[in-house]
Amino acid sequence: MLIDIKGKDVICTQELTLPQIEAILKLAKEMKADRFGEKYIELLKDKTFLMFFFNPSLRTRISFEAAATELGGHAQFLEPKTMRLKKTSHGVEVQAGETIEDAAQVLDRYACGMGIRILETSVENYGDGDALLREYARWMDAPIINMADDKYHPCQGLSDVMGMQEHKGDLTGKTVLMTWAHGSLARSYCSVHENLLITSRMGMNVRLAYPKGYDLPKEEIEKVKTNCEKNGRKFEICHDPDEAYTHDVEFVYSRNWFGPDFYEIGKKVEIERASKLTDWICNEERMKRTNNGLFVHPMPVDRGKEVTDEVASGPRSIIVDIAENRLHTQKAIMAMTIAGMKVEV
Repeated sequence: MLIDIKGKDVICTQELTLPQIEAILKLAKEMKADRFGEKYIELLKDKTFLMFFFNPSLRTRISFEAAATELGGHAQFLEPKTMRLKKTSHGVEVQAGETIEDAAQVLDRYACGMGIRILETSVENYGDGDALLREYARWMDAPIINMADDKYHPCQGLSDVMGMQEHKGDLTGKTVLMTWAHGSLARSYCSVHENLLITSRMGMNVRLAYPKGYDLPKEEIEKVKTNCEKNGRKFEICHDPDEAYTHDVEFVYSRNWFGPDFYEIGKKVEIERASKLTDWICNEERMKRTNNGLFVHPMPVDRGKEVTDEVASGPRSIIVDIAENRLHTQKAIMAMTIAGMKVEV
């Protein structure tokens, strides 16, 4: 099957077909093996990719800039410090500035594609960031790539799976443990959602562990359950930090995320609340109960809270491999959606 996704927006992996996901991963692996191969280095020749950052980053900005450069193009950084978002009856607009309709149509004339990063601290309500991406996608013909919004992070999810496959091969029937951990950052849902969504699509068993009061949005959990049911796999929820680690677990994703009332109570209160749940941490004792489990995390890691240094820096950790894969999955996405590269799967 020849996969062609030229012009397609990539906002959430759940909106990609499984063959499209497989094609992106296949191309990413080929690009990693032949990083500066001649067939890739001019795919974006003389083209500009825009990067719209409402929130700062390390891996995201550098990996997208490097991706554009290695494909022969240029990535331009945009930072809308003076812009604020509001919800209106017809979508999301930029207050005290242009409407998205006007801005998007102009940007469409300049660039071959655009990435947007907008997290929970830049919006007033859950989902506003994701809505902003979709409003830009509505008015732009060039592909929109989600560089992390308040709901989803497709590039991270794809990179997680790529790293997991590199270390343990076919993921079908294997079990991933997604466990909450205490932390000092009050992290958003986006990376957690994407890992749950894409691993369940790939035929994995999913175990979700968290203390009571830290439920993830119901609509996303229903999608994960449905994915598992379609594949005949298990989806479990556990509220005990010890019972979650069992002999069938092959991957452990230990990460803090804020509670569902975060937008009402704010970051300071959330951090104070989470800091009391110190038993929720990934450590070597727990990892030893797994099936040679590997530690997965999108980074940055809140060491000593989400995970111990012994695990994060030890032989069980594949976090740096996954971080490297961001470059390659993003190159594959840009090559297919912008340059129109087709992949056989």
